[in-house]
Amino acid sequence: MSLKALDYDSLNENVKNCQYAVRGELYLRASELQKEGKKIIFTNVGNPHALGQKPLTFPRQVVALCQAPFLLDDPNVGMIFPADAIARAKHYLSLTSGGLGAYSDSRGLPGVRKEVAQFIQRRDGYPSDPELIFLTDGASKGVMQILNCVIRGQKDGILVPVPQYPLYSATISLLGGTLVPYYLEESENWGLDVNNLRQSVAQARSQGITVRAMVIINPGNPTGQCLSEANLREILRFCCNERLVLLGDEVYQQNIYQDERPFISSKKVLMDMGAPISKEVQLISFHTVSKGYWGECGQRGGYFEMTNIPPRTVEEIYKVASIALSPNVSAQIFMGLMVSPPKPGDISYAQFVRESKGILESLRRRARMMTDGFNSCKNVVCNFTEGAMYSFPQIKLPPKAIQAAKQAGKVPDVFYCLKLLEATGISTVPGSGFGQKEGVFHLRTTILPAEEEMPEIMDSFKKFNDDFMSQYGVGYSRM
Repeated sequence: MSLKALDYDSLNENVKNCQYAVRGELYLRASELQKEGKKIIFTNVGNPHALGQKPLTFPRQVVALCQAPFLLDDPNVGMIFPADAIARAKHYLSLTSGGLGAYSDSRGLPGVRKEVAQFIQRRDGYPSDPELIFLTDGASKGVMQILNCVIRGQKDGILVPVPQYPLYSATISLLGGTLVPYYLEESENWGLDVNNLRQSVAQARSQGITVRAMVIINPGNPTGQCLSEANLREILRFCCNERLVLLGDEVYQQNIYQDERPFISSKKVLMDMGAPISKEVQLISFHTVSKGYWGECGQRGGYFEMTNIPPRTVEEIYKVASIALSPNVSAQIFMGLMVSPPKPGDISYAQFVRESKGILESLRRRARMMTDGFNSCKNVVCNFTEGAMYSFPQIKLPPKAIQAAKQAGKVPDVFYCLKLLEATGISTVPGSGFGQKEGVFHLRTTILPAEEEMPEIMDSFKKFNDDFMSQYGVGYSRM
């Protein structure tokens, strides 16, 4: 009998080969246990509001008014909403062609793109062109659009940091390209060594792969490191010499938990370097409303900015964006509010600062609590989370545990994380889902559980880990 188009055996092989560990086996098992009545702490994904973070008041007020514009005509609206929220809602509605229910330009509302450009100019000190900014349904959709333009076939390679966020491995696989890994150095606080980049490119070329782009995630996911200005200069020189487009995933730029290494954008460093390199390197920078102190993951708002991209290429990217007609319009409003928040003197300014500062200060404390908690555990080593939303501890698994995992048909860190889930309800992601050196095992957890719950969570992890190490022996193997 001949196969039908959507029978499993006749599916596109790129779809079947695509893996996304953040919503993989551990998440599915956690969902099953939750249905059975077990309390699950979903630390597998950076989803702040799902773990109790409260939305910022001002942006929700503005978007509420935009979603229900008839409220603006109510004579009592000023009793419920502050005047600056009312004014901003009217401003954003005036930018649309018919409210939030109408399509926008496929690149996003011109007025919001102008606000994004002004934000970038304030941040970096260099001009930004709204015509080179596309608003997207979250940063992920922008990454997928750009990779779709870069990858022409199986012989096209994309340099991706390992450990990496599986958006990249999954999308590259889906588009039929080749992931070219470059390893971050855990012993150097997940630092990047340009010599590793050169080796990765040379090895890929020896296999007939044309390396066309390089991904950096700054601050890092899952590793939580912040790239230094010196490191970024090295990367930009490397991309210039190798004629690679640099994809700068900068979605965690608000999430910084130390003062020694602040976030600095790839674009600012590139512009600071001056000509000719500032005119040569092709750069795409990504940002989102999903992270930072906003945490509006479900709204799906993002943007990318293009630097040194030829006009005809921009036209082609616009054409591809046009297939989806329009990015989510309410998310575009959230993006406008993120890049242009209340200013000193505005009615809502004090509350906005109080809420946003409170979230960031709490995240900084939670980053320290989680790092210290992991480092207090037997056979667990964890670098401090400098930025982003995650801890990525190394678990030094004993030989007996590795053997038990093999007998169970599981990758060793998957085996460990499943045992952790069953015992404690803590849902994590095994390090193998992000890539790691052979024989070294990790897990990724967010630092997002409520601060008051963090001690109990870390105590629960420590008890499980102590029991696990006792059961399988205190020695460990790197195979």
